[in-house]
Amino acid sequence: MQEVAPLGSTKLVRSLTLTHAVLYGLGVTIGAGIYVLVGAAAARSGMHAPLAFLVAAVVMGVTAGSFAELGTRLPVAASEAAYVQAAFHRKWLSGATGLLVVAAATISGATITVGSAGYIGVFLPLPASWIIAGVVLAMGAVACLSAVQSISFAGLMTVVEIGGLVLIVGAGLFEGEALVSRLPELLAPLNDKAAWTGIAQTSLLAVFAFIGFEHLVNISEEMKNPSQTLPWALFITLGVTALLYMIVVWVSVVAVPPAELAHASAPLALVFQRLTGLPLSVLSVIAIVATVNGIIVHMLMIGRVLYGLADQGSLPAFLARVNARSGAPVVATLFGVGAILILALGIPLTGLAEWTSRLTLGIFVLVNLALLRIRTRESKPPAGVFFVPIWVPIAGLFTSAALLLIDLVR
Repeated sequence: MQEVAPLGSTKLVRSLTLTHAVLYGLGVTIGAGIYVLVGAAAARSGMHAPLAFLVAAVVMGVTAGSFAELGTRLPVAASEAAYVQAAFHRKWLSGATGLLVVAAATISGATITVGSAGYIGVFLPLPASWIIAGVVLAMGAVACLSAVQSISFAGLMTVVEIGGLVLIVGAGLFEGEALVSRLPELLAPLNDKAAWTGIAQTSLLAVFAFIGFEHLVNISEEMKNPSQTLPWALFITLGVTALLYMIVVWVSVVAVPPAELAHASAPLALVFQRLTGLPLSVLSVIAIVATVNGIIVHMLMIGRVLYGLADQGSLPAFLARVNARSGAPVVATLFGVGAILILALGIPLTGLAEWTSRLTLGIFVLVNLALLRIRTRESKPPAGVFFVPIWVPIAGLFTSAALLLIDLVR
């Protein structure tokens, strides 16, 4: 039976299970980016490209540990802002952190929206602005449903989205022994400086493909048992994503020569066509599902962060209201829907997408600093907390800051 919020309630309903959380995490992490990222990875690392995704997964896994501990300490919406407030007791800094999260998600959501319009336009010849408006309003309506309903809907699309990648893996496995017989080509010789430099550069690129898992903390207030569900959801999301990415990239570089893959405008569609002989439109349909799913999960997250900031007193109180029937923060979600629509229709997004990654890495720095600050003030964590060794936030801080600096100075 679906729980409902009491009349006049300003609190979210705890209704999400581990299955809901993992589906949400996979939906927001495995995005349409992997459908184009394969070509760039092949260009930089050739047959060694899967190693770069393994390195990126390890880097992200360290910061995921920090999120897991902080998320079980403070299972609330606008989580990053709450962590910074608990660590530094600076309202302006915690508010700014929450708005950084909203800005990154809005830019990302608008970018995905424009991308979805391009795919949909192939099948529906309408002006791009009409498609953008229609998609945003339709997905906004879904995002205003209860958490269970909206995340279940997004979960179904996540299954389709992942299904496209599984189709590629299955087609590769069906093709024969090359995936196994060529495995020695995956490893680069230790003395091959050029190969390892390429892997390092590709790892920086691959990190961006994993961004999104951290949004799980912003639905922790709606999890039935966040102290257990959140850590499992974070690490399952990263593990499944890493495994799927590595296999897909390996199948791709085996099926299509890396030099050819590097110049393909739709690299995974080319791999799919090469392996199956089916038309490119099959994978294009799956790409539409992937982009539309990305819009929903970003709207969900923006609504929860705005709600959380209002609940913490950093934004007007009306944003902290929840709908009596759905238990969702409808007002806050509609603000996110409007922001995505305005940005997608009114502002050229060329170059803005890169700021999503930069803002996210900046947030990672703040989160790891927050955990270090909290840990230095206590002798032991409170009961029920997922506890990580002190080197975890230190490593998360170092790797996040290093990646941000490398990106800004390159």
